[in-house]
Amino acid sequence: MRARCGLRQQSAMEYLMTYGWAILAIAIVMVSLYSLGIFNSGNLQPTATPGSCEVVRTAAQTSLAGQCNNLIPKYVGQFNGQNSYIDVGNPSILNLVGSFTISAWIDPNYPPNSNGAYGQVFAKTDSGGQGGYEFGWLGNNKCSSTYVTNGPSTLNSNSSICAGTWSHITLTFDGTNSVLYINGQAHGSNSGITYPSSTQDTGIGRAPGRTGYPYNGLIADVQIYNTSLDPVSVKSLYLEGIGGAPIDLQHLIGWWPLNGNNNDYSGINSQGTAANVIWNANWKTGYSLPSS
Repeated sequence: MRARCGLRQQSAMEYLMTYGWAILAIAIVMVSLYSLGIFNSGNLQPTATPGSCEVVRTAAQTSLAGQCNNLIPKYVGQFNGQNSYIDVGNPSILNLVGSFTISAWIDPNYPPNSNGAYGQVFAKTDSGGQGGYEFGWLGNNKCSSTYVTNGPSTLNSNSSICAGTWSHITLTFDGTNSVLYINGQAHGSNSGITYPSSTQDTGIGRAPGRTGYPYNGLIADVQIYNTSLDPVSVKSLYLEGIGGAPIDLQHLIGWWPLNGNNNDYSGINSQGTAANVIWNANWKTGYSLPSS
């Protein structure tokens, strides 16, 4: 009996010696793949090709056309925090002085830019920053607040967005009150901010009218409305995810998915001109499908 036990123990040791290194190698590979985000649920979704969904405007109706079933984008815009931005011109419809909503998905880098200051995600300001508006990521630390200003008046969110993680940010203004949302939840409000008009161009990643405050990181699905979306609508927009289509077509005045190009797919055609923007196809690390 003892001889048999000894043989079994010897066989077990031989098995471990033979296959142990293979098991260890597989474990290391699995950990590496997990760290790269290979098993992220967002990576398993089918992707939408550039321009696969757009808003079509006719005299009879305004509607979505194409593949608009919330597929994640194939590409997102990558901004270097120095000299990259998208200039979408100065159409009067983007002179946001009444009610409006701005939303975008962002994955910032730290530090925010070469100036060590906050990075503008969407902005329209003059050279002194007194006219128009600036909406971006403050970037004082690796986890920092969203930030909006029209020059002397500012509003910070009371919750942070961390570098290396995708977040949905939204600013609403009803003509009196400004509200900042992060991932569908309100995280700051202010009744003291107004938004004076500006004659400068509107920009994604930096205000073309200023040389400072460029954004460093990834941006996707920028949407602009000429109405203040209510909290339920903002939450719905977030839950659609990074490939979500606009939810209020009648008030939509700009939509730049940044899925491989700088085109406006709102049907208004405020096409952008990109400077030093990279279309990044390896953006999914740090993104998880939204949940209620």
